[in-house]
Amino acid sequence: MSFVEYSELIQDEDVVIIFMGHDSMMPIKVQSGAQTQTRYGVIRHSSDLIGQRFGSKVTCSKGGWVYVLHPTPELWTINLPHRTQILYMTDIANITLMLELKPGSVVCESGTGSGSLSHSILRTIAPTGHLHTVEFHSQRAEKAMLEFKEHKVSHLVTVRNQDVCKDGFGITGVADAVFLDIPSPWEAISHAKKTLKYKGGRLCSFSPCIEQVQRTCEALLDHGFEEICTLEVLLRVHDVRTVTLALPDFGPEECYADSTQTASDLSQEDVNTSVICKTATPPREMAGHTGYLTFASKPRDQKCE
Repeated sequence: MSFVEYSELIQDEDVVIIFMGHDSMMPIKVQSGAQTQTRYGVIRHSSDLIGQRFGSKVTCSKGGWVYVLHPTPELWTINLPHRTQILYMTDIANITLMLELKPGSVVCESGTGSGSLSHSILRTIAPTGHLHTVEFHSQRAEKAMLEFKEHKVSHLVTVRNQDVCKDGFGITGVADAVFLDIPSPWEAISHAKKTLKYKGGRLCSFSPCIEQVQRTCEALLDHGFEEICTLEVLLRVHDVRTVTLALPDFGPEECYADSTQTASDLSQEDVNTSVICKTATPPREMAGHTGYLTFASKPRDQKCE
């Protein structure tokens, strides 16, 4: 099992996702002889999980059943243990796209937090890329290193426990992209510029307050960054429902071949046909987002200062 490679069979020490419903999932680490309690009963790791195929339907001790899924960054984002507030896939998808990440990219990230974005970055840049992630909090950094090792992606990532605003990322002139999720990203812009390749690169900063965005944009301009733009990504969920539409009965097509009568000319008595169909309606009110994404480019002809 690896978050960047797919395996057919569940093995001892794998991390799997127990799927009990679209709003009910949990990650577990498979261990020989261990058991996991669910509302459908007990899952015995040795007999019910090890050696089974990912995606299998497993019957629990009470007769209920669950699916055992291969972990993915999307599933991990939904189920990970929260050490900090995290980014979700709506933002992560745009970050991956706008930073132009691809296999082989070198990426710098601060802070690591709960590792939600980190796992998506690692899948995108595998198998030859590398992630340099910086976390100020020592316990969170240690936990992140342990998770990367358990998820078999530690060869793709370097975790540093330091203050990125003071000490930078620990590398110079090798990164294709930089991501900042820290309280004062403007203080790290100079380090981000030194970290990016001489031929240029992309930067993204996530901030919950527009005042932070303003100060970050000013710092980006002062350091010569271009193509600066800020996005707020909103997810609009439509309500799908069944409706009945009353339609006029025009009769056989040939009856109206030479007629100038239109649907508006028909009286209420002419409306005698109804159609049942599905429709989708957006919400009347939509909650705001938790933050803003600011993107910028380092020009190709700038050198690190």
